[in-house]
Amino acid sequence: MKHNWLQKLDVNVPQLGLGCMRLPTDGDTIDYQQAQRIVDYAMANGVNYFDTAYMYHNGESQYFLGKALAKYPRESYFLTNKLPIWYCKEPGDMEKIFQDQLQRCRTTYFDFYFMHSMNDEHWAMAKQLGLVSFMEQKKKDGSAKAIGFSFHGNLPLLEEMVEAADWDFVQLQLNYLDWDNQNAKGFYELLEKKGIPCFVMEPVRGGYLATLTPSAQEVFRQAAPDRSMVSWAYQWLLSKPNVKVVLTGSSSLEQFVENVSLFNTLPPLSEKEEAVIQQAVKELNSIPTIPCTGCRYCMDCPSGVDIPAVFAAYNYRASHHTMAQVRKKYEEIPAGSRADACVSCRVCCDKCPQSIDIPAQLARVKEEIYAE
Repeated sequence: MKHNWLQKLDVNVPQLGLGCMRLPTDGDTIDYQQAQRIVDYAMANGVNYFDTAYMYHNGESQYFLGKALAKYPRESYFLTNKLPIWYCKEPGDMEKIFQDQLQRCRTTYFDFYFMHSMNDEHWAMAKQLGLVSFMEQKKKDGSAKAIGFSFHGNLPLLEEMVEAADWDFVQLQLNYLDWDNQNAKGFYELLEKKGIPCFVMEPVRGGYLATLTPSAQEVFRQAAPDRSMVSWAYQWLLSKPNVKVVLTGSSSLEQFVENVSLFNTLPPLSEKEEAVIQQAVKELNSIPTIPCTGCRYCMDCPSGVDIPAVFAAYNYRASHHTMAQVRKKYEEIPAGSRADACVSCRVCCDKCPQSIDIPAQLARVKEEIYAE
């Protein structure tokens, strides 16, 4: 696996990292045997960067990684974690969470430590509770070797945040669809200008760019009949010189093996291939969808709505399925968990990294899905 040198930290990180938010499961819990196979394959193939967070798999992701990595020397891999400021009511809560994370992961330090999911609301909480100073202290005492944040806000907020500390990295949602649609280009270029390494989440937008609509697939297949859809998404990212780590979540070993193979073999993106991607983006933008990645940060809904499932059913239309097929998909969701159960409490809105007006979109689903 190719590694990228982070000059400020004097470390080489693999260009592919394993995101541990969507590990294989057995019911509601992580399938430790299958997930261990993925970790072992990663370590054997130079993918020694593991990304977790306090709430991934309802907290179980941290316990799993602590167990899965215990057989490897601590200095042989990079381990990340993230502090969710919205869990904190007072400054002391930050230390409690941090110590809990160390214990769950069976470690004495994190290589990369994040302020998690920064937007306007979370940044306001961070400033009130002194999170930046807390992060700087953890770097000073060595329990966090590098500090940064994952970002889900707007450009003015990012401009403010990059000046708030001497950050070692920033993690962005970056892919060829969001480049213009969500101004990811502006975010990336700001980091590049400031000399801050860019780490990437949602490279295939929760799996959407791995499947695509038939019209977008046709654009890619005419250009290269034997290539997978996901290979285009990764190749586009690897053409960005300030992209240092790309996270991929894998729910099976087969998915991860394919990802490793792609990162090891993809050539630089040509101008002709860039034009193909732009044509595919035009096709994707021609069909209305809800920009949900299925991260489930919005859950659990107080009224019982399965928000990601509702949006996934609605977005089923993007594959050119008939509305009758979309309704069938929607009605697979249990009664009481569909859009009509929403009471517009808006608890979900502040949690959504995509800044979706979830109640408004649920109302849209309820109206359109039975309109024909």
